Amino acid sequence: MRHLFCLILILLAANVVAATPEETVQAAFSKLAPQVKVDVVQESVVPGFYEAIVGSQFIYVSKDGRFILDGSAIDAQSNRDITEAARASNRLGLLKTIGADKRIIFAPDKPKYAVTVFTDIDCPFCRRFHQQIEAYNAAGIAVEYVFLPLDIHPGADKKAEAVWCAADRKSAFTAAMNGADPGTATCPNPVAESTRVARSIGITGTPTMLAADGTKVAPQVSLSPEKLVEELAHLANNPVAPR
Repeated sequence: MRHLFCLILILLAANVVAATPEETVQAAFSKLAPQVKVDVVQESVVPGFYEAIVGSQFIYVSKDGRFILDGSAIDAQSNRDITEAARASNRLGLLKTIGADKRIIFAPDKPKYAVTVFTDIDCPFCRRFHQQIEAYNAAGIAVEYVFLPLDIHPGADKKAEAVWCAADRKSAFTAAMNGADPGTATCPNPVAESTRVARSIGITGTPTMLAADGTKVAPQVSLSPEKLVEELAHLANNPVAPR
């Protein structure tokens, strides 16, 4: 009985001092970069490693805290980019915080696909993209705009707010994308929130398009309605991250 009691005490003590995954990862980073704050720690499909998110960057840390790996992890057996799947899943989770009531949506009656597009009214490529909105809709693609006014475009945040506060947001958005002055209307709006979400997932440019599974679509694809519908059909059958 005495030995059993001692064993219980030892096990309890071990539980008290055992480091959590968060503590293990933060301690590992503290040895190299004490100023770095780890945002998220989660299990990785890579055996023996945790997956850590620092800002918008994915890092792998061994469960004993000894090794830190910076880069993409590839499953050689399935030829799957594990890191990109994790990034897409993270983007998808954050995108869900921006509901339909915080987007300006251009959609056909029965859309086959939906994409989220981070946009800036003063961005030339964003304007070029929107000039083709009818072609995207005709291809069965719903385009859901969220605002990301860039710092290089002073006043773009005020224009985004004015568009959002217009009586007819879609018409105001199209007019602004064609160079019209959207005015100075103000009201409660989601511009700051969508900007914060964009930055938290590492989006710094516009237009940036994300597919329904969180995959970032390359500009050379997203700016072509024909290429985009092919890419979305492929992703629908082969999602990078589960929905």
